[in-house]
Amino acid sequence: MLPPDLATARRIVVKIGSALVVDLETAAPRAAWLASVAEDAARLRAGGAEVVLVSSGAVALARHALGLTRRALRLEEKQAAAAVGQIRLAGAWEGALAAHGMTAAQVLLTLEDSEHRRRYLNARETLRTLLGLGCVPVINENDTVATAEIRFGDNDRLAARVAEMIEADALVLLSDIDGLYTADPRRDPSAQHLPVVERITDEIMAMGGEPPPGYSSGGMRTKLIAARIATGAGCAMAIALGSAANPLSAMLAGARATWFLPAPEGRSARKSWIAGSLAPLGRLVVDDGAARALADGRSLLPAGVREVEGRFDRGDPVSVRDAEGRELARGLSAYDSDSARRIAGRRSAEIEAILGWRGRDVIVHRDDMVLV
Repeated sequence: MLPPDLATARRIVVKIGSALVVDLETAAPRAAWLASVAEDAARLRAGGAEVVLVSSGAVALARHALGLTRRALRLEEKQAAAAVGQIRLAGAWEGALAAHGMTAAQVLLTLEDSEHRRRYLNARETLRTLLGLGCVPVINENDTVATAEIRFGDNDRLAARVAEMIEADALVLLSDIDGLYTADPRRDPSAQHLPVVERITDEIMAMGGEPPPGYSSGGMRTKLIAARIATGAGCAMAIALGSAANPLSAMLAGARATWFLPAPEGRSARKSWIAGSLAPLGRLVVDDGAARALADGRSLLPAGVREVEGRFDRGDPVSVRDAEGRELARGLSAYDSDSARRIAGRRSAEIEAILGWRGRDVIVHRDDMVLV
């Protein structure tokens, strides 16, 4: 099957890692390279596409200035470095884009902005409005306020959520490698490049490795997780080499990359948000009968729930798993965790008598659930 063509995409998200943005020896932006990416963005926009940049680099830009180069950073040090570096990062992109007549717009997001429905919708409308006004949003995780418990942790997944959020046609992850190989080509000379991945199977996921050393928090595995999120939302995704100048123009000219094809069925915005939820707040362990019912497209009834783990409120994302721990689905709980524990294993007709009020007959409705 032929890979998608970047030239035909109307809305494109491009993720750029710290090692591409920052000269790690001087701790300065790679100005010439940034200018080449801005030139590529202008070319895509001239062809009728909207472009969003998801750029790392804020912390790396500030480490030298703050004298934080000799060891791993504590959380508060990383937050402080992000506060200093984000100004520098935004300024670097503003200058590069302005040289081609484009207006940069800084957007800082946290995991909660994509997990909580109201904040998700607010972020989506802001990005759509910026694109409608002709801006190029430059997005980064808001490391100044994010803690370990509420972080994406890498911009690959953040970029995938942004692509899902704005219904992008293509997501490009610029990397230090030109795509996915059957094994790490730096260690295995027999590793083969995969130009197209039609479906992200367990075998494909097993090809992901450990994050590389240095400032980057990514790695091939996080890219594959991003691919699962993006393609599940109907967005094609590419992993492409980003180290040379004009990497997007190189792709337009046919440079080698790995394209992950979008799921043919696509998903509604609500379903894709649920499926892409990165941090379920609880788990519902179900019996075999409930597992079969879910596979048939039915809702999850209290009677099929054997255990309730974690603390969550009504409407929060939860993971539904079988007795062996395999994830079957993700969904939005119709009950908080305390209420769910009280009605687990009971018939729906008993809910009112147990809780003292009448709620929904199901713990997770099929309209609020996506099988995984």
